[in-house]
Amino acid sequence: MSHPVRLHALATAVPPHVLDQHEVVERAHRIFMDQGTDITRLLPVYGNAGVCQRYSCVPLEWYARPHGWKERGELFVGHAVDLLHRAAETCLARAGIAPEAVDAVVTVTTSGMATPSLDACLMARMPLRRDVQRLPIFGLGCAGGVLGLARAAALAQATPGSRILFLVVELCGLTFRPSDTSKSNVIATALFGDGAAAALLSSDTPDGCPAITGWGEYTWPETLDVMGWRIEEDGFGVLFSRDIPSIVRRDYRAAVERFLSGQGLSRAELDGIVCHPGGAKVIEALEDALQLDPGVMVEARQVLRDYGNMSSATVMFVLEAAWSRGLRGRTLLSSLGPGFSAGFALLESP
Repeated sequence: MSHPVRLHALATAVPPHVLDQHEVVERAHRIFMDQGTDITRLLPVYGNAGVCQRYSCVPLEWYARPHGWKERGELFVGHAVDLLHRAAETCLARAGIAPEAVDAVVTVTTSGMATPSLDACLMARMPLRRDVQRLPIFGLGCAGGVLGLARAAALAQATPGSRILFLVVELCGLTFRPSDTSKSNVIATALFGDGAAAALLSSDTPDGCPAITGWGEYTWPETLDVMGWRIEEDGFGVLFSRDIPSIVRRDYRAAVERFLSGQGLSRAELDGIVCHPGGAKVIEALEDALQLDPGVMVEARQVLRDYGNMSSATVMFVLEAAWSRGLRGRTLLSSLGPGFSAGFALLESP
């Protein structure tokens, strides 16, 4: 590309309530015991998750009561738009760009639904142009951060000089259902957090900003039951396969090499890797799959520890941490999500 798409600015936002993992364990134990389920044997999940705290749009007490679709939906739209507003304003301020200068908005989420879409709701808060293009994306799960960024980059590439605002928000905590005593739901209480991010992309951006030079994805066959939501009467039912780390160890490297080969590259030509952490076991599996030294994914572990798994938003937090420490050379951005799918993007930094 003669005028590559560049990442001009990035910002993240979290809601006000901090959930300490020790307090979460105590609350979860009481909730599940009240349902007649002894989760004592699953309590080590909380200590092994790699999470010390995360953020929630509702206080810890909210999780002890049942909630229906209507309440969850209203909370989702209200808090999601609040977080997107904060992230977008910060991102545009860092870029020195007025909201009126944005040409398109790409918005990703999987933890709630909104019609009108979140980007339309955001237009009531921000002075975006009335003719701004809007692309809401739902259902990509944890892979949505990278795949959504790829869609935004493709739009920027197709319309040279345009400014694309990429937004992602997940309020995973609102999906918790106290009546669900499945192992997947217990694991979710140990991992999930809430957060949002915004990024500004354009081919008309200073040369010192990271260039997004390629993107791609891979979906494995016969893996629809690995990760996702089940639609239940009272909300989303979380689905996690215990085989995710095994699948990553066995199949992830081949998908990475396939993508890099299509870009004319090898793994040896990468200078850095930014991955969605998922959980502590997934990080270890990623390091094993890519034959990295144990503990090398510092930013991924840091974000998991301090924010938990915010689904598609998480990788943007990891990218922000890596960018603040100084991106150099060629960086692979990657995340895994329902499908079962891997998303990839390449960043080139001076």
